[in-house]
Amino acid sequence: MIGPLRPFPGTLGVARKEPGRYSSVLPGEYAGNMDIRDFTEGTSLYVPVHVPGALLWTGDSHAGQGNGEVNLTALETAFREINVTVEVVKNLPLDMPRIETPKSWITMGFDQDLNKALDVVQAQTAKFLSEQRKIAPAEAAKLMRTVSDCRISQVVNVKKGIHCLNPKDVKAKEDMERPTKETARHFVVHARNVDLNKAMDDASMGMIKWLEANKGIARLDAYGLASVAMDCRLGDVSGAEKNVHCLMPKSLWQTAKK
Repeated sequence: MIGPLRPFPGTLGVARKEPGRYSSVLPGEYAGNMDIRDFTEGTSLYVPVHVPGALLWTGDSHAGQGNGEVNLTALETAFREINVTVEVVKNLPLDMPRIETPKSWITMGFDQDLNKALDVVQAQTAKFLSEQRKIAPAEAAKLMRTVSDCRISQVVNVKKGIHCLNPKDVKAKEDMERPTKETARHFVVHARNVDLNKAMDDASMGMIKWLEANKGIARLDAYGLASVAMDCRLGDVSGAEKNVHCLMPKSLWQTAKK
């Protein structure tokens, strides 16, 4: 099996508002354990600073990870070094982190309940689009459905995560492919439910069972592979039901060309 390596820090953040000792597991408005695989070399993290000096910290280094990390498994690694340029940006009123990539701005939401994480990321995305395009928040919320690409970041950090990619080019839209069956490049499992937690559970478990039945992979190994390589995309949420589309790249079973 083959697959590209995309190293990124699973965790990078600043100190919380409240003094004390805290677990490094939970992400939040201070960033932290976001596990967003698009946070690779050449990207920037904008995060509100809560204490003097910010107290920047990082860890949980990955060489690769799926969208929708389901069992604490990624391609775990250790960086010999990570080069970080720190800049203080004043007059930027953020209440949640954002990531800037060469082509997109990434908004995010975290909560123990994926439904509530969705509420957060929808509000953050509408706020961003409203600021970017100088339109009313209600109009921005409708626009999100046609231009933003939302993925399940992870479901293992107590606070689960959803992130949305939003195009820098105001005339563009992100990858909105949400297949419900196998494509030329992906094996696909689709699930829907009024409860987003259940939709994600059903889609990810469906992929694990598919790998076991069709690829002869033991259940625990399929569980690990899903966490490392699966891409769980958030589909239509405008109706009563939430949709999750989990894709597995067929390239994992292709022989590398020499």
